Order: sequence, then structure tokens, then C-alpha cells
Amino acid sequence: MDIILFGMQGSGKGTQGKLIAQRHNLSVFETGAELRKLAQDDSELGQKIKAIIEAGNLVPNEVVMEIIENFMHKLPEGSTVLFDGIPRKMEQAETFDTLMTRLGRDFKGILIEISEEVAMQRLTTRRICEKCKEVYPAKYEALSCEKCGGTLVTRQDDNADAIKTRITAYTDETMPVIKKYESKGKIIRVNGEQDIQEVDTELEKALKQILS
Repeated sequence: MDIILFGMQGSGKGTQGKLIAQRHNLSVFETGAELRKLAQDDSELGQKIKAIIEAGNLVPNEVVMEIIENFMHKLPEGSTVLFDGIPRKMEQAETFDTLMTRLGRDFKGILIEISEEVAMQRLTTRRICEKCKEVYPAKYEALSCEKCGGTLVTRQDDNADAIKTRITAYTDETMPVIKKYESKGKIIRVNGEQDIQEVDTELEKALKQILS
């Protein structure tokens, strides 16, 4: 049983996803990371992606599905995949479902739920390490990253207008996908507004249901 991790920007989805994957030895599929990796590959798919990116175009949905299938075929037998925030739109969900059925794989989603107000507060006050991209909340007061010593900065797109645009896209495009899966009993909701440890505890309960 594979897992899709959903969450509004600021929900801590990326951080929690890394922890979950390490703890349970899951293979993580994150579209951006996979695109960057394949663009450096000399394969036919890698060259196709490189050409699209260099032309400044968005990667079409059918190519994203090709990337997912390529990723799945390389996995060791018996691997469980953690999909980080994909599918993002209904059209993508439909092709994703078709692909997963063809590959004989089932999945469930975990939604780390937070309000728009909490998302806005977290995103406008967080800082990110220039070197390793580790994210730090407002309560972390040091000026440098505790992991690599890099300088902590505020992302250019972590301003109120840009954040509202991202939240609106999530609400309009991704929430219908979540509701569709929820209607099929495929979504477990976790309260993402708790302390990190409490969120972690709830996530582990959800994972126990899925992975058992």
C-alpha cells in the first residue's frame, strides 16, 4: 500500500514526509526532485525533460506520469512509495489512478490539516537555510542552520500576496482531489496545528493503519 501525503503550504508536509520515509524505509517520490535528477540523465526520458525545462515550459501531465512509472519500475520489489503532494489537480488524479491500477498498486492518503490563517502565519515568519534548504519556524532564533551552518533567509515568495496565491491554488485545485479520495475512504486526516511531536504521534497512528 503506497501513501500520498497531502497538506497546505505551511503544514509541515515536507518535514514530516522526510521523517516518515526515514523511519519506515519508504521510497519518496517528489516531482521537483525527480525532475531535477532526471534532467541530468542521458536517458531518452531525461533528455526530454531537460529540453522542456530549458525551453521554460511546464512539464506536461503525461510526462509526469511517465516519470512516476519510470520511478516505480526502478524500485526494489516490495517497496512502499510515499508520494509528496501528487496528484495536485483532478486531471492529474485521474491519470494517476489509471497508472496505479495498471501497475497493480493501491494507495491511501494522509492529509496534514491546517487553517489558512495558520498557514499564513507560519509561512510569513519561517526562514530557510541558504545551503541545505532546511526550514526553520519563527521560534528558532539563531541566525544560522544547526545542520550545516548556512545562513537563514526568508524566501522571496514567502510574502503575503504570493502565499495567498499558493493557498488559493491548493484550495481550488488540490482540495477537490482530497475530497474525491475521501469519498472512497482513502484519506486519513491529521491535525497539523498541534506541536510537532503530537503531529508525529498522529501520523504514526495513521501509518499503522495503512502499513499493517
